[in-house]
Amino acid sequence: MSEGSKPLKMVTCPGCDAKTFIPGDLPPLATEPCKKCGHSIMMPMQLRQFELRSKIASGGMGTVYRAWDVTLERLVAVKLMKKELLDDPKALESFYREARACARLNHTNIVHIYTFDEWEGERYLVMELADQGSLDARIEKLHSLQELQVLDIGIKISDALNMALKYDLLHRDIKPGNILFNTDHEPKLVDFGLARKTDAEQDSPDMVWGTPYYVAPEKIKREPETFLSDMYSLGATLYHAITGHVPFDAPTPDEVVIAQVQTPLTPPNLVVPEISQATSDALARALAKNPADRFLSYDEFRMALETARSELLVRQYQTPDQPQQPKRMTSWWRRQ
Repeated sequence: MSEGSKPLKMVTCPGCDAKTFIPGDLPPLATEPCKKCGHSIMMPMQLRQFELRSKIASGGMGTVYRAWDVTLERLVAVKLMKKELLDDPKALESFYREARACARLNHTNIVHIYTFDEWEGERYLVMELADQGSLDARIEKLHSLQELQVLDIGIKISDALNMALKYDLLHRDIKPGNILFNTDHEPKLVDFGLARKTDAEQDSPDMVWGTPYYVAPEKIKREPETFLSDMYSLGATLYHAITGHVPFDAPTPDEVVIAQVQTPLTPPNLVVPEISQATSDALARALAKNPADRFLSYDEFRMALETARSELLVRQYQTPDQPQQPKRMTSWWRRQ
């Protein structure tokens, strides 16, 4: 290296997987464009045995990075809390809540938590890597997903929420952005930062937690929140994924909130006629304004989705020359 030249560090570009050099004096987490593909390359940062290599996503609480565990030699995700929130007691409690809630849940479709720690003033959460995008990103890219895909996601996430409920936990922020996918394309429920016990004290009357497009009407009306509120939000998420439209839309968030309470739902198969009646009915029931009109349990909701999935598969795989079998009655779960 000639006198006056800058030191270089060799890294792998997350965009094109090419080995390339970046200035060695870049501060940790700083980025520089790849000379081959233009993708941002990040200067790695070391947190104990975790080497943060590239950014996956950013949120209100912090930024999630793809990282390498040098001890166990595996890829993980590290959620690094924003520095400006380190002295905020409410933000810290939310961060701890997410760590504790996920740590006690062992389910294929809930992201696994490995550790929660603090090092040199940084608070971070280490978890299972699910870096193949979110349901929200897939909706944005594809506009809508195939019915079978949506049913599969609904079946798995409803089962995950049922597991959380067995531990007396409500998620309270179900939305497409909180369903991620891993390399096997398994959906993973994330972000338990708003989670609370089912018997916990209700929020103060001037606060409504949730995202306007997916929040349950009873939460807007400051009525008691139960697992049926999460069920509604999951129904709204699946509705968006299968139709390409949120259940209720309006020019402003306040108008969306009013529509959640007052505007009748347009059934999914009236938005997209190709959606089967069984799927449309299941989502419409999960989105009932009155919680008592929804499914009585996640098991019942999941069974309705599984029934719709079975009917769809029979229709897809029935050969043209095979005589059509009489349709089985599938309305056993519907309210009369």
